[in-house]
Amino acid sequence: MKPLLALFVGVLLILPPVRWYVAFGRPERIAGRVSVGNRRIVVRETRTLELPPVPGSPVGFDCNNPVYRDGGRVYCFSSHETPYRSVGSDLNHLENPPRRVSIDNEAEWKQGGRWIESVHKAPNGSLYMWYHNEPPGVIPNRPGRTAPRIGQMVSNDDGLHWHDQGFVLEADPSTFSTTTANNYFGGGVGDFTVVPDREGAYFYFLFSTYPSEVREQGVAIARMAASDLDNPVGKAFKWFDGRWTEPGLGGRATPIFSVEADWHSPEARALWGPSVHWNEHLKEYVVLMNRAAGNGWDQTGVYIAFNGRLDDPQAWTKPTKLMDATEWYPQVVGYDAQGRESDRVAGRVARLFLKGKSNWTLEFE
Repeated sequence: MKPLLALFVGVLLILPPVRWYVAFGRPERIAGRVSVGNRRIVVRETRTLELPPVPGSPVGFDCNNPVYRDGGRVYCFSSHETPYRSVGSDLNHLENPPRRVSIDNEAEWKQGGRWIESVHKAPNGSLYMWYHNEPPGVIPNRPGRTAPRIGQMVSNDDGLHWHDQGFVLEADPSTFSTTTANNYFGGGVGDFTVVPDREGAYFYFLFSTYPSEVREQGVAIARMAASDLDNPVGKAFKWFDGRWTEPGLGGRATPIFSVEADWHSPEARALWGPSVHWNEHLKEYVVLMNRAAGNGWDQTGVYIAFNGRLDDPQAWTKPTKLMDATEWYPQVVGYDAQGRESDRVAGRVARLFLKGKSNWTLEFE
């Protein structure tokens, strides 16, 4: 028996981590496989992993779930109008239920819900956060619609208490649609990710944009100098007509991924909700997006695109459908602790989440 046991253990040691349970007789099913240029992405079904949902929320998760590692701990944020934080040793052992975070201006706040979409831990220990906000009553003739915008906060205790630094990206009210058929938005910018470049010079925002002008609808990009993190208001600039010159507050934006049909029509078709990470195996940035159809934002699949540099918005590959899906918020989360992987850094194999739940791994080749 000893030689057989040694052979069995040897097989386990050479198998990639995500395939270990294949050796125990439980085969993985390939749920999708796509090629983009010389890249191949394989979607494999795996055991379910769910992040801690927002307590009392009817949907559990209502945006991307930022994840980061620090000092052997994993921090995860979930939001539904109000943000919550979970901490644990790894993704499988996050505290549940999560703890509601506090914001220094929440006592007087009357501007709608706030959803944490991205976080960044600076070398000095400060944790920065960017949130999606939905102010009420801003669309004339459409009292049930809103126009989202993006704000920034900072924390000195790993995200349990926050100081609101103000808004950094929003749309000009003159671009709002007063006749929109959309069930949620009449304009604005939101549903986004923030990711630093490899040089540490800028933070880039990939965000969804919903103006009345169809040619400016889609997924757009803006950036802010890293040196402006502590004084961010007025320091972000949108990419428009090939330049980084449009102000983040009120300026226009040229989409890097345009809509197929008007967001404000009953037949809307558009990519939205980008989630971006740097892939250490491919040595390039990867974005996942939802594709919505109709004014109710029905999800028709997860799409993927690639770019080696964030400062070249025109270099993104054409979005390719990765898999069918009916849930919102596709997101990659790396789980290599030594590589400090997170929702913004991943390697050859990573978890794929949809609305806070992962039933898949992605393999990048």
